[in-house]
Amino acid sequence: MRSYVNKDSRSFKSAIDSQIYVDKTGFLNYTNSVLNTEQRYICVSRPRRFGKSITAAMLSAYYSKGEDTRELFHNFIISASDDFMDKMNKFDVISLDMASMTGKAGGSEYVVQYLEENVLKELQEIYPQIEYDTKAPLSVNFAKIYNRTGAQFIVIIDEWDCLFREYPADVKAQNAYIDFLRDLFKSDESKSFIVLAYLTGILPIKKYNSESSLNNFDEFTMVNASPLEEYSGFTEEEVRQLCSKYQMDFNQIKRWYDGYILGDDTHIYNPKSVTDAIRRKRIANYWSGTVTYESLRDYISMNFDGLKDSIVQMLAGEPCPVKINTFQNDLSSFQNKDDVLTVLIHLGYLAYDDTTKTVRVPNEEIRQTLESAVLATNWTYVIRSIQQSDMLLKATWNMQSDVVAQMIDEVHSQNTSILNYNDENALSCVISLAYYNAVNEYTHIREFPTGKGFADIVFLPRKGSECPAMIIELKYDKSAKGAIQQIKDKKYVSALKEYHGNLLLVGINYDRKTKKHCCEIEKFEIV
Repeated sequence: MRSYVNKDSRSFKSAIDSQIYVDKTGFLNYTNSVLNTEQRYICVSRPRRFGKSITAAMLSAYYSKGEDTRELFHNFIISASDDFMDKMNKFDVISLDMASMTGKAGGSEYVVQYLEENVLKELQEIYPQIEYDTKAPLSVNFAKIYNRTGAQFIVIIDEWDCLFREYPADVKAQNAYIDFLRDLFKSDESKSFIVLAYLTGILPIKKYNSESSLNNFDEFTMVNASPLEEYSGFTEEEVRQLCSKYQMDFNQIKRWYDGYILGDDTHIYNPKSVTDAIRRKRIANYWSGTVTYESLRDYISMNFDGLKDSIVQMLAGEPCPVKINTFQNDLSSFQNKDDVLTVLIHLGYLAYDDTTKTVRVPNEEIRQTLESAVLATNWTYVIRSIQQSDMLLKATWNMQSDVVAQMIDEVHSQNTSILNYNDENALSCVISLAYYNAVNEYTHIREFPTGKGFADIVFLPRKGSECPAMIIELKYDKSAKGAIQQIKDKKYVSALKEYHGNLLLVGINYDRKTKKHCCEIEKFEIV
């Protein structure tokens, strides 16, 4: 059994034989359409456990000459295509997993030599009639095979960015690897024997200065996946179907694992987490174990101006502006907070909105992971605000308005460098941080539409919760009673007509002169 050239299909078969498999073979329609074109060079980057290796195994099983795989694919989406059989099992497929290869090679400095030697050995078994040059680059021997036999190659590299992620200081090994990739994919000669090149990993292709080292590749990333958004993870419709089939609460799955919105409005869910939740019949944080808290903590603790502010703002539920263009696509060349935020997008800890050019925490699973990382930092006042949020929530339920005002004062004063007071949006961010743990009991909605304006913040109890709903209205240099009166005058309560039970009206005013908050709380029952 060969390890690199025309591997068997057992890896893909293992995936489709699993309890839960979502058919993504429609992706083959795209790769079929670009074979032997200028668009044949593809780099797909996604976070860990978003299906990268399964896609690589699918491509290998479909295209490889090594095995007849018609039976594997005949019930899937690709089988309905007119050219389903035209490209199937027609090419020599080179499959490289750089993560495992690095270990086998005995170190990063030997990777290129190891892969060239071992791929060449397997090619010699398949094409023994060729006079190989064992000292030449692999591309030279590909050309010899093509010129003699007409055989063409598909090269699939999984974890293509392993050397940049795992060995960030080994510049010599990285340069040797990039030179190998350039030689294989950028020469005019390679166009004759390379039918398709498919790289997949977490990071986009590394930039040198402002230019990609492999600028002939089409890149599909977590900031721009078009037109392949639906293949970046599970789509919302796919998750709905799974929840229906396995009798899981879709709204809970959505809250925990949705949040990556690609293209115009394609919601992408974390495949591993959805699959684990359904298999185990339990909503939980399944993804955080794939990366240590320590590495995430190190990223968010970097001493760049404004980074801490942005992290706290996003924990409070607010999006933050980000510039993604300066990121060099590695884990060592950070120049500013935008570079750190951008790498967190590619790692899956943050979600990017291309329309607003902002970044945010995508879902509950990531919120908990990010919270754990923050709690492991030395951000004492932020940690205190998070830990005290349960006390604030209870004080609100008990209508202890003076206690609520005092605790919000404390959150404000302790985080004054993070949350500057300029407008009600900033005040709203402080309130959201102060009520941080309310997310466990409530759905938190900012700018809630009421028909006669927008309520600043509404907390709606989650299904099964016995907590009161809360409408919070914010004011500057006015009065907390005036905030309560606005809730009544504009009939914000009517927007909650489908909610039956106790409701708390909370008015909060911030006085710029005294730098103090005042609070009024009234009970209102919806019948």
